[in-house]
Amino acid sequence: MQNIVLLHGALGAAADLEPLTAALTGKGLTVHSFSFSGHGQTPFAAGFGIETFAAELKHFIEHEKLQQPVVFGYSMGGFVALYLASQQPGLIGSIVTLGTKFNWSAEAVEKETAGLEPGWMLEKIPAFARSLELKQGAAWKELLARTADLMREIGARQFLSPGVLKTITTPVLLCIGDRDKMVTLEETINVYKMLPKAAMYMLPDTKHPIETANTELLATLLTSRQPG
Repeated sequence: MQNIVLLHGALGAAADLEPLTAALTGKGLTVHSFSFSGHGQTPFAAGFGIETFAAELKHFIEHEKLQQPVVFGYSMGGFVALYLASQQPGLIGSIVTLGTKFNWSAEAVEKETAGLEPGWMLEKIPAFARSLELKQGAAWKELLARTADLMREIGARQFLSPGVLKTITTPVLLCIGDRDKMVTLEETINVYKMLPKAAMYMLPDTKHPIETANTELLATLLTSRQPG
């Protein structure tokens, strides 16, 4: 059975994917995951952003000697996987994304970065702030600031522009929750139309947070992306 690599989202960590790992392992798959630098109490690297994370994914695949693995990327993880596929054709066998945002207009960037202020979080959503500190450690406030900068860089540089998307020959399954308020169906369909080898799937009763997704359904979808 082919290997599968699971990638977490922004402000996340590999631990977020443990339920999915268990479900996939139960289906006989060999599962790999890691936390990007600066996440899950992994030290920050010299850089922080899509290019840095794509380089870390490339290094992980090569270090583990994985031959064209399936890569599942939740939210930012999906963005990273697609960017790497555009830079290193043939490295990844296929990609499955869930809740990956593609519209990074100036308005979208402003909206998404507005809630990444530690003081606001502690006042308005203290439970989430506490959970973030527990997951990310003492550097959680720095992670928030760097993530806001990452979003601004995505908006400015458009790593997955239409021209780039049209060059990605890796098979891709774009998944979106039917109740996702961060990612729109419209932006997902637009990317679906640009990718040469794309399919789409809408998960029922699913919001943006990955814990709202049906783990068994996700595992089945990922198993279906295996060859043979």
